[in-house]
Amino acid sequence: MTSTANTIYVLNGPNLNLLGTREPEIYGSATLADVEALCQSTAEVFGMAASCHQSNREGELIDLIHQAGTKKAAGIVINAGGYSHTSIAIHDALIGVKLPAVEVHVSNVHAREPFRHHSFIARAAFASLTGFGIDGYRLAILGLAARLGHKPV
Repeated sequence: MTSTANTIYVLNGPNLNLLGTREPEIYGSATLADVEALCQSTAEVFGMAASCHQSNREGELIDLIHQAGTKKAAGIVINAGGYSHTSIAIHDALIGVKLPAVEVHVSNVHAREPFRHHSFIARAAFASLTGFGIDGYRLAILGLAARLGHKPV
C-alpha cells in the first residue's frame, strides 16, 4: 500500500468521460477506463499509486486539486479539457497547492482551432504533453516520477 505522499492525482475535466466515443478521429478509441488503468499501472512501476478522478464541473476539479494539496500528494497529472483554455481558477488552485503538475492533452491542441492554442493550466504546470493520445498520461507520470526522483521498483 502506498502512502498519500506516493499518490499521483490524475484529474480529467469535462467530456473526458466520453473518451472512446467522442470524435474518435481526434481522440482515438481508448476509453477513460483505459486511461485510468494505464495511469495506475505506470504509477505502480515507481511504487506509487494513481488516484484517478473525472468531473465535468470546474469547482469539483478545484476541490480535488485542494484535496491533493491537503493530503500532500506527490503531484498532479491534469487534463482539464476545455477548462484548460478558460479557467484562471484551476490555474490558481494548481499554483496554490504547490505540487508539481503536468498538463496532458490527448490531441495536439496546437494543430486545432486557435482558441485551443492558449492554456492557463500550462502556466501552472512544469510540463505539458499534447498529441500523444492516451500515452501522454504515461509520459506525464514518467516525467513526474523523474522530477520527484522516483526510480522503478
